[in-house]
Amino acid sequence: MRSITKDVFEVGAIDWDRKLFDEIIPLPDGTSYNAYLIKGSEKIALIDTVDPPKVDALITNLAEAGVEKIDYIIANHAEQDHSGSIPDVLGLYPEAKVVTNEKCKQMLIDLMGIDENKFIVIEDGQEVSLGNKTLKFIFTPWVHWPETMSTYLVEDKILFSCDFFGSHIAASELFVKDKPRVYESAKRYYAEIMMPFRGPIVKNLEKIKDLDIAIIAPSHGQLYDEPKFIIDAYKKWISDEVENKVVVAYVSMHGSTKKMVEYLVNKLIEKGIGVQQFDLVTADVGKLAIELVDAAGVVLASPTFLSGAHPAAAYAAFLVNALRPKIKYMAVIGSFGWGGRMVEQLKGMLTNNKAEILEPIIIKGEPKAENFGKLDELAEEIEKKHKEYKIL
Repeated sequence: MRSITKDVFEVGAIDWDRKLFDEIIPLPDGTSYNAYLIKGSEKIALIDTVDPPKVDALITNLAEAGVEKIDYIIANHAEQDHSGSIPDVLGLYPEAKVVTNEKCKQMLIDLMGIDENKFIVIEDGQEVSLGNKTLKFIFTPWVHWPETMSTYLVEDKILFSCDFFGSHIAASELFVKDKPRVYESAKRYYAEIMMPFRGPIVKNLEKIKDLDIAIIAPSHGQLYDEPKFIIDAYKKWISDEVENKVVVAYVSMHGSTKKMVEYLVNKLIEKGIGVQQFDLVTADVGKLAIELVDAAGVVLASPTFLSGAHPAAAYAAFLVNALRPKIKYMAVIGSFGWGGRMVEQLKGMLTNNKAEILEPIIIKGEPKAENFGKLDELAEEIEKKHKEYKIL
C-alpha cells in the first residue's frame, strides 16, 4: 500500500518477474497492476483490481489499509489484468457494487459471470459522491477496448486513466522520476497497444483537455505528477508528423537478401536518412513497434520461402498491418531462387495500411551490379519522399 494524497492509496501489485504480456509483448522491465483505494467521508471506492495471479497482494494491501467495507468497485476496463480479481473482492466485501458503463458491464458478465444485480451502470460525465470526495466518469473508448473509461477524482485532481497513458514498468517508486526510461517504456506501450487507435485517442485527449489534472494514475506503471510530460508525448505520437527515419526489417536465409539490405542501408545513411535495422529472426518486436511510431517509411526485406515470404517477414507485415503506423511509404525487397509470389503475398497482408507502396526490387540469386543500381534508385526515391515531407 502506497499513499498518493490524503485518503487516496495505490493498493495494486508490482509484477517484477513477468516477461511477456498477452503472450506476445516482451516486458523487459516487468509491469504493475495498479488499483486505487479512495476513502471518502461517507463511502469507500476501489478503482480497478489486479491480474488474478496477484490477487493476494491486493487483498494484503486492503487489509493493511484497514478496509472493513467497500461500497463501490469502479471497473474502468473489462480486460482481466484489471478486472480479473473483482469476483475475489466481491467475495470479501459482498455489499460492494460494481460501478461501470453498460458495455463494460456486459463484458464483465460474459468474462467472469458476475451477477447482474451487483452492478450500478453510469453514463458519460456522471458523478458519484463519496462524501467529501467526488468521482466523475469520463468515457474514453478505444484506448484500447470499446468500453474503456477513466475516472476523475474532482477534489484531488487525479485522473485514473486505466490503460490510457500506461507503461509496463515494475518500480518501487510510485511517481515518475526517471523520465527518459519512462518515456521509452510508455512509447513501447503506446506502440504495441494504442497505435492502431490514433483517431479515438485524438478525441479522448480532447475530452480531458479542460480537466484540472494534478496527477495521472494509469493502471500500469508509475504515476505522473507532471501530467504534461505524458500528455505532450501522446500528442506527438498521434500527430501526422513523421521523422527522418526508415525502419528496415529483414530476414535472410543464405545471405543474398542481407547483402541487399546492407547496401541499401549504407546508401540511405550516406544521404542523411536515419535507419533502424532489424533482423526479424532475433529482433525484439517491442523495439520494432517503438520505431514504427514515428518512422516515415518501412522497407521489408525477405527471401522467397516455399514460393512466398519467409514466415518472419510475413509476421512483420502482419504486425505493421495490425498496428497501422502513420508511415508514408513502404517498399519490399528480396531474392528468390526459382520463382514465387512473395510480393503479392506481402501486399495482400498490408490492406489496413494506407502508405504508398514503392516499386519492389526482387532479384534472382546473388545481387549483381544491375541489382545494386536498382537499390540506388530506391534510395534516391526514399530521399525524394523525405524532402517532400520536409523532414530532410
